Amino acid sequence: MKLRLWLGLGFIFVLWIGCVSPQVHGLPQGQTSGLVPMPASLELRGEDSQGRGFRTGDALKVSWPEHWGMEPMEAWLTHAGLAWLRTRPADADVLWSQTEQPLGPEGYTLTVEDDRIVAEAQDAEGAFRAWTTLRQLMPAVCEQGCPQGFELPAVAIRDSAYLAHRGLLLDCCRHFMASSFIKHMIDALALQKMNVLHWHLTEDQGWRLPIEAYPKLSEVGGFRTEADGTVHGGAYTKQDIADIVSYAAERHVTVVPEVELPGHSRAALAAYPWLGCTGDTLPVPNNWGVFKDVYCAGNDSTMAFLKAVLDETCEMFPSEVIHIGGDEVPKVRWAECPKCQAKMTKLGLATEAELQTHFINEIGAYLARKGRRIIGWDEILEGGLPEDAMVQSWRGMQGAVEATHLGTDAVVSPTSHCYLDYPLRSTDLEEAYSFVPVPKEAMGHEGQIVGGECNMWSEHAPQHLVMSQVFPRATGLAEVFWSGPAVTQKPGAYDAFLGRLDVLSERWGFLGVTPGLEGVPVEVDVQPDIQGHVAITVQPAIRHAGGMVTFTPDSTSPNRQVRRGQVGETLRVSGIGTVAVDVAMRGRKTGVVERFPVAGHLGAHRPLELSYTPSVHYTGGSLQAMADGRRGSSDFRDGAWQAVQGQDMVITLDLGEPKTLEAVQVQCYLYQDAWIFSPSEVRWEVSEDGDAFDALGRSKFEGALEPDARQTVVPFAMEGAGVQARFVRLTLVNAGACPSWHDATTEPSWLFADELVVLGR
Repeated sequence: MKLRLWLGLGFIFVLWIGCVSPQVHGLPQGQTSGLVPMPASLELRGEDSQGRGFRTGDALKVSWPEHWGMEPMEAWLTHAGLAWLRTRPADADVLWSQTEQPLGPEGYTLTVEDDRIVAEAQDAEGAFRAWTTLRQLMPAVCEQGCPQGFELPAVAIRDSAYLAHRGLLLDCCRHFMASSFIKHMIDALALQKMNVLHWHLTEDQGWRLPIEAYPKLSEVGGFRTEADGTVHGGAYTKQDIADIVSYAAERHVTVVPEVELPGHSRAALAAYPWLGCTGDTLPVPNNWGVFKDVYCAGNDSTMAFLKAVLDETCEMFPSEVIHIGGDEVPKVRWAECPKCQAKMTKLGLATEAELQTHFINEIGAYLARKGRRIIGWDEILEGGLPEDAMVQSWRGMQGAVEATHLGTDAVVSPTSHCYLDYPLRSTDLEEAYSFVPVPKEAMGHEGQIVGGECNMWSEHAPQHLVMSQVFPRATGLAEVFWSGPAVTQKPGAYDAFLGRLDVLSERWGFLGVTPGLEGVPVEVDVQPDIQGHVAITVQPAIRHAGGMVTFTPDSTSPNRQVRRGQVGETLRVSGIGTVAVDVAMRGRKTGVVERFPVAGHLGAHRPLELSYTPSVHYTGGSLQAMADGRRGSSDFRDGAWQAVQGQDMVITLDLGEPKTLEAVQVQCYLYQDAWIFSPSEVRWEVSEDGDAFDALGRSKFEGALEPDARQTVVPFAMEGAGVQARFVRLTLVNAGACPSWHDATTEPSWLFADELVVLGR
């Protein structure tokens, strides 16, 4: 991402809409420049010499229809220290009224005049959205308290929702989260007009849902022993859930529970082994990935168990929709299970995918009799769409498009834009904001895309890290889902959004919302300098970023001098080492340290030829990433790794002229839980003309497919021994399909590499 200039039309627009009357009366000033999501229509009514706009007196007189219920508004006014009185409509300073005028989904109008604030809506939900907008118009300091009152600009707003379903998935299974934190998240969502909390409550690594009929689910399945011997876990009580559901409902947020089936069920199998195909006693896993032990689809008692679980789930959650997962279900156990195979024969099913569809159909039919509808991840389309099921598309948008063509509704949350557990280098705020949730291919069909979600999976995010990963990216998506492309796809829209986000951030400060950064704050540029040396420049990649830069060479570098400078300065270094940036925003340290492993070597920025096309998810930044002077870190998603699935990697590097080689190096990644295996063979070759290559060295690794629990960087190197060569070729041989012991057996494995380093003179 390039640093943005703030002289564009969008920012000028933000400044214009944020104009308010001067603080001539000594009261805190409200403003329109912090409205997120942006309303469909906003008209400033102008100012006169008297400072036109609404100004509180000694007390606010408020009126609203009795049946709407406005408890959050009442609580907020009281918390703000404002004197207020419930009164009849004719006497009200702040009037909520019901209208028969069609305003669109969750629609409302809000008018602020010099003597009165009037909000109109068709129903309580629209009225609450109007209240949310009014709250954002009020001075941010009122979140802490403004007993003296406030002033608001005169404005007319008309607004409604683009998508009906606007949600956040919160995974409380990989890491348990306190009920108070869940409520805090609900408040933050409601402030941005989000209306769904998709609560992920059962998983391989933890069962959080209280089920009286099967108490071991939470007693055993709710806890796991970590690698260091500590125990992590927890479960909610039915009272916890009732409180959260009620709290959310008052804020017009629907809590949609997710009970994963038939896969991602190891915690349940740990509690009740008879639920699986083998009956083996299994621990609750303390690692991540996809496990081949799932609910047995051929065992009638398994279905009876799930129906009992869903009975209690429906009692706890009044939502019309129940999420049943359906994703990442290996069929290995089913293919080996006599009960599953017998069931397939009895039902005339040809494949295990059809067995899954039958399994989910039975669940869907059972819930339909209880007045509920299922939604599942897009894998439920495999083997045929279950009857009346909604589809949540995460593997891109194709699942949603297919669902609409089949006549059912879909919710979109593709990894490309909506996965908030992904690092900023993969999905930053700008990427999230650019999302178009309804593609042309999904328009004009019986089914439709009814909503979007942003997903916060918690494998690598315990509770204290969640808030900064969710925000501000979820805020960008909130505007995408509420305002739609009419706002978000306009020229200059993102810059305008950033301006409003700055104002909203002041309010967050009073509310205890701690957002993270908008994107990767800085980027490193590595350019060739003199032979074997590189010029390293760290540049800001987002607004207001700066900080101190330090280059520390590793033990192999001939020059062990530590070099320091500021963001924007160029450091000339040699050898291999790490650039560390102590990030500052607006001149203040953030505590964030960005690290970039770099390599000054003969091959940096020399021409490459590749035998493969890297995965679009792991390009390393470009096709030249294997010689860009950057090495990969311990995070395989850091943007520096290049990867292929099920293929070998052959890289040929042209040094431009013959060089005397001292050593050649490469790093690969190992993380078998993520299907990333070491190469089975590494070959080094050299050439003077690029046609005839001689072997420099070769290493075979017969144990590449043997179990290895590590997540680590694996270095490979070969001494050059003074060989003269212009061309260097590296071959990394893919280990092959995931082996039989692996939960993804038969699936093609991944091969990751970072930089072809050539040391010499």
